[in-house]
Amino acid sequence: MKITPVKGTNDYLPQEMRLRDYLQSSILETYLACGFERISTPIIEDAENLDKSDGGENLNLIFKVMKRGDKLTKALEAQKFDQLSDMGLRYDLTLPLCRYYANNRSHLATPFKVIQMDRVYRAEQPQKGRLREFVQCDIDIVGSSSSACEIELIDTTAQALLAIGIKNFRIKINDKRILKDILLKVGFAPESLDSVCITFDKLDKIGPEGVACELAGKGFEAAVIERFGQMLQQTPFTLEVARQYCSDPVYIETLQQIIDSTSKLAEGRYEVVYDKSLVRGQGYYTGTVFEVESTEFGSSIAGGGRYDNLVGKFIGEDVPAVGFSI
Repeated sequence: MKITPVKGTNDYLPQEMRLRDYLQSSILETYLACGFERISTPIIEDAENLDKSDGGENLNLIFKVMKRGDKLTKALEAQKFDQLSDMGLRYDLTLPLCRYYANNRSHLATPFKVIQMDRVYRAEQPQKGRLREFVQCDIDIVGSSSSACEIELIDTTAQALLAIGIKNFRIKINDKRILKDILLKVGFAPESLDSVCITFDKLDKIGPEGVACELAGKGFEAAVIERFGQMLQQTPFTLEVARQYCSDPVYIETLQQIIDSTSKLAEGRYEVVYDKSLVRGQGYYTGTVFEVESTEFGSSIAGGGRYDNLVGKFIGEDVPAVGFSI
């Protein structure tokens, strides 16, 4: 028998747990002090909920739980191999929160300011920075479409990071509606935007030439790629530059307000910047998206965004929501 944990998971020694407990308790203390309330949800979710959650690439990383007993036998006998699973481990805490809110909203305040700090699971190819089991520290505000929610989440998350001694970071922000308008304006077809965004999200890593090369490899028209490249060459690509591509100036004004307000709250301790290529992988994001980048370690340490349609999948009516996760 093996004495090592499953690849992509970790054992933690007592001294490591003391550190992890300290970090999580400091983050939780900050969240609570800012008026958020803690809940807990099961690690197992209904397979249908997970499959219909618009989780982007995470939908390919779900640990599925097979049916048991007669249900499994019948599915095997009928050779319905796509129906062998009826549950799965949660890949993040957002989908469980939406189901929780739909089930319990009559008992909850509006807007609902909520904390979740728990383990999530992804069937990753384990490597540095990517585990199959890890902890997310989430705060969300459900029931309000006000941009004040984004401002509060960004400020609270920054406070939590500062409280645990992380100082060298910047917060990048974008709006998926602005990004969509930019891509449509240069000539990409609406049905191709998800594929383009996956490539565009790599801009910081592979540069404009790498983006153009990958888009060409995907079969996009050379003229469209050239126009896209010309757009990328506009430096600096500010929100004022983005305005010429955007169908609704309100998107620009709202994003600028969020950046201005959070920058004022930062008081020089960290930077808040517009990032035209910030996508975030989850398909359920509908508007603003944000990410904390460690300038010391060169990696993302937190991320989130607005997901106004996800709760509605459960109850058939729109409920605005936005969240941020460390």
